[in-house]
Amino acid sequence: MENGEIPENANEHCPGPQSESAGKSDSCQGCPNQEVCATAPKGPDPDLVAIAERMATVKHKILVLSGKGGVGKSTFSAQLSFALAAKDFQVGLLDIDICGPSIPKMLGLEGQDIHQSNLGWSPVYVESNLGVMSIGFMLPNPDEAVIWRGPRKNGLIKQFLKDVYWGELDFLVVDAPPGTSDEHISIVQFLQATGIDGAIIVTTPQQVSLIDVRKEVSFCKKVGVPILGVVENMSGLCQPLKDFRFLKMTENGEHTDLTEKVIEFMREKAPEMLDLIAASEVFDSSGGGAAKMCTEMGVPFLGKVPLDPQLCKAAEEGKSCFAEQKCCTSAPALKNIVEKLMTNYWHEEMSVEH
Repeated sequence: MENGEIPENANEHCPGPQSESAGKSDSCQGCPNQEVCATAPKGPDPDLVAIAERMATVKHKILVLSGKGGVGKSTFSAQLSFALAAKDFQVGLLDIDICGPSIPKMLGLEGQDIHQSNLGWSPVYVESNLGVMSIGFMLPNPDEAVIWRGPRKNGLIKQFLKDVYWGELDFLVVDAPPGTSDEHISIVQFLQATGIDGAIIVTTPQQVSLIDVRKEVSFCKKVGVPILGVVENMSGLCQPLKDFRFLKMTENGEHTDLTEKVIEFMREKAPEMLDLIAASEVFDSSGGGAAKMCTEMGVPFLGKVPLDPQLCKAAEEGKSCFAEQKCCTSAPALKNIVEKLMTNYWHEEMSVEH
């Protein structure tokens, strides 16, 4: 418990040895460290000073959150980082999803290792102006499960913040796990004194996602993190008509692929149809989706990003959806969201030559 660190054998939701409630809260009951924590002298966490020193060279800190898993939060974090780096900003992407780190794959960095120098841990770089840090770089193999209690996860997040040498950054994007648990409380606690620009919250249109995302909005309001806006991801399937497969189904579920015949027919009879974008609602958005929720909860709505198979492919391959023209439906939507963020919150950065 040196330097106020939470011991590995602590109970889940441990308030920390330096907390006024250390050894006294409900989560302390039965903990082997309860008596020591209750009687230990309290004081400011010295690691927060080290974190503040590291973060002093970071201009803007953005949390990407969602109350629901599987909504494409990490995909958004990755593409936001790619977009900011493409504008010649110095960008860092910090993955604090300890049990499910997907950022290394989404940035094309699987198998990379973290290196140490006299300045601290060095991020793994995609480009010279885009660095990444994740527990995924520390696992002996990608199938390794991280079975950690909250205190140990919180300890690693603290280590990422105080020991990683980012250098001068314009933006630090923090990709958090879904929910409002230990990792979220910790990242806010560790960064709040250094200034957090705010959170971008990602959801999908259907009510089962919005129910959990409402809790995320409430969390941000309770802990004092500004909400930069909400993104509705997977907002309908959109892709060029010529990219669809056309099947003839039988009653027993078997099918015949008629794609070549249909495409050839359109090419001969209606070639203009090959340039059309086909759209379909995948999730039930009859409740008004994220836009309605934002109006009801008084938070900004940033826009919709369609479910684009090419964006999914770019994420799988660890590529930017902006690099090529393949993501013809998702890339413009993401670009509009990034431009809205720049205009609303970082307009002074837009006038700076990089």
